[in-house]
Amino acid sequence: MSADSDTEALLDALERIDERLHDEQAYLTELDSRIGDADHGNNLARGISAVTEKRDELAGKPIDEAVKTVGTTLVSEVGGAAGPLYGGSVLSASQELEGGLDAESAVAFAEAYREKLTERGGARPGDKTMVDAVTPAVHTFQRAVEEDDLPSVDALAKAVDAARRGVEYTVPLRASKGRASYLGLRGVGHRDPGATSTLFVLEELLATAEDRLGEASVDDASAADAAVHGDAGDGGDA
Repeated sequence: MSADSDTEALLDALERIDERLHDEQAYLTELDSRIGDADHGNNLARGISAVTEKRDELAGKPIDEAVKTVGTTLVSEVGGAAGPLYGGSVLSASQELEGGLDAESAVAFAEAYREKLTERGGARPGDKTMVDAVTPAVHTFQRAVEEDDLPSVDALAKAVDAARRGVEYTVPLRASKGRASYLGLRGVGHRDPGATSTLFVLEELLATAEDRLGEASVDDASAADAAVHGDAGDGGDA
C-alpha cells in the first residue's frame, strides 16, 4: 500500500471501531459492572470519539505519525489507568510503522504493542485481562504471516479467532489484576471487558481489511475488463 492508502485504511478502521464501541458501550459497561467499576464502555467510547474527531488532522499524516496521534489522544482522553495503558502502548509501537504498513511491519507493531501492554500493566495470560485476548491474537497473527506465509487478511482472520477463544477463556478465570481481583470467586463466570473490547476492535480491523481487499479486487477486475475490451477494440479497428 502507498503511504496515503495506509492512512486511509487506518481512518476507515477507526470509523468502524468508533461505531462498534458505541454500539457495544452498554454491553461493555454491563460486563465491567460485574467485575470492575462499570466505566470501561464509557471510557473507550469517549476515547475513540476523540480520535475520530481528528480525522482531518490524521488524513495528512504518514501512517506512523497518524498512529502516534491516535496513541497520544487515547492517553489524554481515556479515563483512569486505561488511557496510559492503551494509548501509551499504541504510541510506543507506532515506531514500527515508520517504513509504511505491510505484513512485516504489522507483525512488528502487534508484537511491540503486546510487549508494551504487558510491561505497563503487569498482566500475563491467565490473569483475566485484555492480555488474554491480545496475546493469542498477536502470536497467531505472527505465526500465520511468518511461518504459514498467509496473506495479511487471512492471518488477521486467524488472529480474530484466537482472540475470540481468548475472551471465552477468561470466563472461568479468577482475576488477579485490577479491581476485579478484589472480587475473588465472585468474578468467576464473566467475560473480561478488556478482552471483549479487544475482540471488537480486532473484528473491525478485519472487516476493514476485507472490504478494502474486495474493493481492490473489483478495481483489478475492472482494469482487466477495460484492457480486454480495449484490446478487442483495437483489433476491430485493424
